[in-house]
Amino acid sequence: MVENFHVQFPGLGLQFDISNVAFQVGDRNIYWYGLIIAAGMLLAMLYAWRTAPRYNVQTSKLFNCVIVGVITGIIGARLYYCAFAWEEYASNPISILYIHEGGLAIYGGIIGALAGGLLIAKLQKMKFLPILDITMISFLIGQGIGRWGNFMNQEAFGTATDLPWRMFSENTYIDGAHVAVHPCFLYESLWCLLSFVVLHFFGKYRQRYAGQIFYGYLVLYGFERMIVEGLRTDSLYLPFQIFGMQVRVSQVLSAALFAIGIIMLIINLKKEDPFYANYRRKKGISRSKGKRKKAH
Repeated sequence: MVENFHVQFPGLGLQFDISNVAFQVGDRNIYWYGLIIAAGMLLAMLYAWRTAPRYNVQTSKLFNCVIVGVITGIIGARLYYCAFAWEEYASNPISILYIHEGGLAIYGGIIGALAGGLLIAKLQKMKFLPILDITMISFLIGQGIGRWGNFMNQEAFGTATDLPWRMFSENTYIDGAHVAVHPCFLYESLWCLLSFVVLHFFGKYRQRYAGQIFYGYLVLYGFERMIVEGLRTDSLYLPFQIFGMQVRVSQVLSAALFAIGIIMLIINLKKEDPFYANYRRKKGISRSKGKRKKAH
């Protein structure tokens, strides 16, 4: 269904007219959401292949992991969403297959992609931690870009606010009131892209062992999602209460990932794998100065 929105950021003096449909092929609509998600995935894959040697991973084997991971990631994103929104599908379970109607969860996508990709890695006798390093930093590209699909659909926004960057459109209703809201898609997009930059340069100049980037991802993304999820109005909730309160699934999972990341970084504080220092030396990259040395 074609939806058009007049989006405003009143405090910034910005306004846009957008549509959730990019173009049509015959009588079929091609939606911005799908195109943006696909673009994010493509850029993430290109980055993974380009940086694979830095993590001592063969690109040909990585390709197999990625192909399977994309498929299982889509399946995981859909099943995760449906599992925690079962009341929407209980009366008509076949509607779980109607993925074109929306209903995907990023954590389900990550879990599904890792399950499929790591299974192929195991079959190819690949080490898991380097794969996780490449995968998670690449995910940040896909997540940072993909959230703009939510903007084009005017979804995944937060509670009412009067902050200067508040967002207002035909979709920003909360409890029947038409209000300006937190642009949560923007918060997550900016945080993911910033986290990508941080981990990219850390991996290039400072990484000491396999898994360090993965643990960094758990800390950075877990922290951000734990905070931003508390602002959203479309969260999935656990099917039971904790201390008499409804608890958001993603907040619980984010808090757990954040804690695990911190613990693993502390446990491995003094760990060092010579491969990473040797790789930088061969490429003429100085760990101490963060610059490429000139050959003499």
